[in-house]
Amino acid sequence: MLQLLLASKQPMFLAWGAERTWLYNDAFVPIMGRKHPALLGRPMQAVWDEAWTSLEPLVQRAFQGEAIHQTGFFVRLDRRGAVEDAYFNFSYTPMVASDGSVEGLFGICTETTGSVLANQEGLATALKERDRIFEMSPDLFAVATFEGMLRSINPAWSRRLGRPDSFLTSHPFSEIIHPDDLAETGAVVAELQAGRPVHQFHVRLLTDQNLPISFAWSAVPGVEPGTFYTVGRDITEETAAAESLRAAQEALRQSQKMEAVGQLTGGIAHDFNNIIAGVSGSLQIMTTRLAQGRIGEVERYLSAASSATRRAAALTQRLLAFSRRQTLDPKPTDLNRLVEGLLDLIHRSVGPEIAVEMVGKAGIWPTFVDASQLENSLLNLCINARDAMPDGGKITVETANRWMDERAAQERGLVPGQYVSLCVSDTGMGMPADVIERAFEPFFTTKPVGQGTGLGLSMVHGFAGQSGGTVRIYSEVGEGTMVCIYIPRLVGDAVDEAVDGQQKTDSQQVNGGPTIMLVDDEPLVRMVAAEHLADLGYRVIEAADASEALRMLDAQTSISLLITDVGLPGGMNGRQLADIVREKRPNLEVLFITGYAENAVLNHGHLAHGMHMMNKPFQLDAFARKVRNLLGSSA
Repeated sequence: MLQLLLASKQPMFLAWGAERTWLYNDAFVPIMGRKHPALLGRPMQAVWDEAWTSLEPLVQRAFQGEAIHQTGFFVRLDRRGAVEDAYFNFSYTPMVASDGSVEGLFGICTETTGSVLANQEGLATALKERDRIFEMSPDLFAVATFEGMLRSINPAWSRRLGRPDSFLTSHPFSEIIHPDDLAETGAVVAELQAGRPVHQFHVRLLTDQNLPISFAWSAVPGVEPGTFYTVGRDITEETAAAESLRAAQEALRQSQKMEAVGQLTGGIAHDFNNIIAGVSGSLQIMTTRLAQGRIGEVERYLSAASSATRRAAALTQRLLAFSRRQTLDPKPTDLNRLVEGLLDLIHRSVGPEIAVEMVGKAGIWPTFVDASQLENSLLNLCINARDAMPDGGKITVETANRWMDERAAQERGLVPGQYVSLCVSDTGMGMPADVIERAFEPFFTTKPVGQGTGLGLSMVHGFAGQSGGTVRIYSEVGEGTMVCIYIPRLVGDAVDEAVDGQQKTDSQQVNGGPTIMLVDDEPLVRMVAAEHLADLGYRVIEAADASEALRMLDAQTSISLLITDVGLPGGMNGRQLADIVREKRPNLEVLFITGYAENAVLNHGHLAHGMHMMNKPFQLDAFARKVRNLLGSSA
């Protein structure tokens, strides 16, 4: 062992015997410095008296038989005539005798002073760079305590808030937090105390002038118990920019809204002026013909005026559908049966050049929808598909059950859930993206003048939305178009909606008819309806509002039917009137007649048994049939 020690160029040493005599080789001499040669052969404790406190436990463990490796051993050495800091790595290996006792320890030494000092210099440089960044950063850095104090802060705090560091670190930070944000701060601190980091929370700080500044913060629990680290970024400019963007977007929306309103009112004015011109012209000619005694020619102009009023009624109905304010009469509906019942009409409407195919989903879910309005929408889509195929083609009407997860529902503007789809696809020319984007705007049309009002798709869109669903267009130029209506599934079974194919077309008179209460605030409507009912043999009691109707009903012992407008003056609407009347007369039939019904007033179409709806304007024959059906054929 001694021979190895002397021959090695690696600094080596021995600590031998009970006194741990210190021996070393020539390579170890530079490490000894001025201690060489005076301390050669002396006890190890005397050699390293300045570091013996840290060395002794390691030496004892080595003499007990444990191999020890020590890194970063520091000692001040008198070398080359000067005291220097030196760092070493030592390995101590026990020297075990044949009887198992430890006679000494053998050591190998590696000096690491150069690398340690280089690392320290690099660390010092890194710390200086960090401190410089810390000082220059506009963000607010702090070490804070759960007791509500700022322990350490960077200069950005005083620069941004105008408060000296001495104030900020000696006062609770709650004093510089906006009062409205104290609750948010408390919740964040609670999360940090639970050991959870919190990111991107907004808390405003107050300047020395008590002006609030918005900051976005992140905070994490500190290494030292009871502390946390936090950094805040001033988002004043971002907030202002976001507000400016929001204002610009709102201005754009308002501009687009006004443009849409202008387009809407222009279209309405155009169509209604045409209708008014037809009605007014017909009435003027009728007046002239009556004065001339040419009574036989009056019927022609009566028919023209009547046709014009029906077109006006259809136009207002489409407008109400677009605005989602039409009066709906939803019932459980089987879409397959609805489409099958409409196929003949679709075939006749699109002509022989267009093939029509229905693909009905087996086991289609029922929906709760206004069947007649859905029929109108389907027919409208089929006619649009026909117009997209002037040289002929194929229309496919398809029903399907749809599960909408969160992503699929979000893409269609729906809530996740179960829906039924009714899709109409064609093999026509397709639609470019800019046309699809505007397709649901009222009075927007790509058809030639006189061949379309531009209300069809907007009506479908409004009806689908009012029914709790939506409509989407899928199209590519040259690849055809598919338009799908999505309606929520009804949980339950669909019921057969029988169509009265034997409706009577004449207004048959009823002799000794029952009594009807008629409530409407429009005198002309009330007069026409009352006279027609009276001509049919019914006894009619008229009222202009709900209060008057209730007074009259108190004096009546027998009322068979209540007919009332929904929107009535005086603070009580027609639905409220009906509810009050039916408290005393629970079996009384009620017919709501309205040109513009609030959905909420009519409970979104969910009317109680015995309550019914009819839209104004209506044909008197249809009105008479409705009344006769409600009162029973024997009335």
